[in-house]
Amino acid sequence: MSRTVRHVVIVGGGSAGWLVAGVIAARHGTAEPGGLRVTLLESPDRATIGVGEGTWPSMRDTLRGIGVSETELVRECDASFKQGSRFDGWVQGGAGDAGDRYYHPFSLPQGYGEADLVAGWLQRHAGVPFADLVSPQPHVCARNLAPKQATTPEYAAVANYAYHFDAGKFGPWLRRHCVGRLGVRHVQDEMVAVVSHDNGDIAALRTRDHGDLAGDLFVDCSGLPSLLLGQHFGVPFMSQAHVLFCDTALALQLPYAGESDPIASQTISTAQTSGWIWDIGLSSRRGIGHVYSSAHTDDDTAERELRAYVQATGGPAGIGAPRKISFTPGHRERFWQRNCVAVGMAAGFIEPLEASALALVELSAAMLADELPATRESMDIVARRFNECFSYRWGRIIDFLKMHYALTRRTDTDFWRDNLRPETLPERLREQLLLWCHRSPSRHDLNRVDEVFPSASYQYVLYGMGARPEADGLMRRTDAASGADGHFRDAADLTRRMLAALPDHRALIQHIQRHGQPLI
Repeated sequence: MSRTVRHVVIVGGGSAGWLVAGVIAARHGTAEPGGLRVTLLESPDRATIGVGEGTWPSMRDTLRGIGVSETELVRECDASFKQGSRFDGWVQGGAGDAGDRYYHPFSLPQGYGEADLVAGWLQRHAGVPFADLVSPQPHVCARNLAPKQATTPEYAAVANYAYHFDAGKFGPWLRRHCVGRLGVRHVQDEMVAVVSHDNGDIAALRTRDHGDLAGDLFVDCSGLPSLLLGQHFGVPFMSQAHVLFCDTALALQLPYAGESDPIASQTISTAQTSGWIWDIGLSSRRGIGHVYSSAHTDDDTAERELRAYVQATGGPAGIGAPRKISFTPGHRERFWQRNCVAVGMAAGFIEPLEASALALVELSAAMLADELPATRESMDIVARRFNECFSYRWGRIIDFLKMHYALTRRTDTDFWRDNLRPETLPERLREQLLLWCHRSPSRHDLNRVDEVFPSASYQYVLYGMGARPEADGLMRRTDAASGADGHFRDAADLTRRMLAALPDHRALIQHIQRHGQPLI
């Protein structure tokens, strides 16, 4: 039980496997003599799902920590810059109505934590959308501008940003870096069995052509099959289909109509009768998909809505058949069992609204690297902490996504009506929404230092969806809005300066592709 952890074996490649490999290898000196050994076993015959094209701003720190170039990300993975999400038609169903639109930007509100911005907004500027008043980013996105300038160094920002990229290219790009620069051993083979120690730990992964791959800690990045945590250890899967109904996606890749077409600087999420459509602009193409509930509609109807959206947004008429992806929303009861930890889809999957999938991979990889147990004896302590941490994180993500649906005013289909049923809301979310009838979300509601979504994110969505706190709760604190107007003026001034200084999004990407970016 006291044996030293010297070798980490990861099963499964793709974005999850190679992100975990890169973060651990970079942090623990795998390329150096005496460093931790990292081996990644990847099936040559199994394709990754590869639709996770959106990220959070945390990806910038992750990639910088691994030691890859942001310029190469843009060049090799068709990456573009993402500054948040735009939601169309979620409130009343007016997908073509600019009045039924709101933004969840990545930048915190100007003056966040220094004044009660919500009280100031409602008392003096209630006719202006909340995000538009407190952040320059919705205005930047509306004009298809980039979040930085050509002279801004790699990973630095003028406005906070993440990425959109081709997930099919991202994993192989990371693999080349992990193997060539970080010392990760790559084994392409099929796993045929799991070899166990007498105490139940995994001793090795038996492969078809390379024999047994022995290790001390095993990371399951095998995707939806969850070969180690789910199939070998039998850790139960906890469905969340009673809360989040979407369980199917139809995905397309479409060319731009013209070479100079604008590239959106945000994910566009457009509500449909029984789900929603994502629209992601990469440098070379658009990625579009319809996420929907199979209990509320059928595949043919969903595909017709997808094709209608493509036509309405300037896509080509002769598109091919979309790729269908089915999933059960939910996660494993535990994420770390004995000497095995699951990351990515092997741990769980929730619909791609708000792009939490890769963020959870990053968070898992970071905690693994930070808390990597030195010995098997200490591993159970780390496992307990990891399980508690990620049970909390999955729960908060589920709450946040459900809030988008629970605040709708749509009653035009069973899908939207069912989302309004109180019994489909998690208990914590029900309590929070009751509190937020009288005051705005604050750090007291989300008080962990590592919350996945800060209270500002809840404010953006809550007020974007049309919710308003009762006046009595705000008026009890007579100085609640004191100082807010100064922050609103600062936000307006910053907006004017950004709109004047930031380049067109496509123009910046083309500049980076040709000339690169300065290094810090």
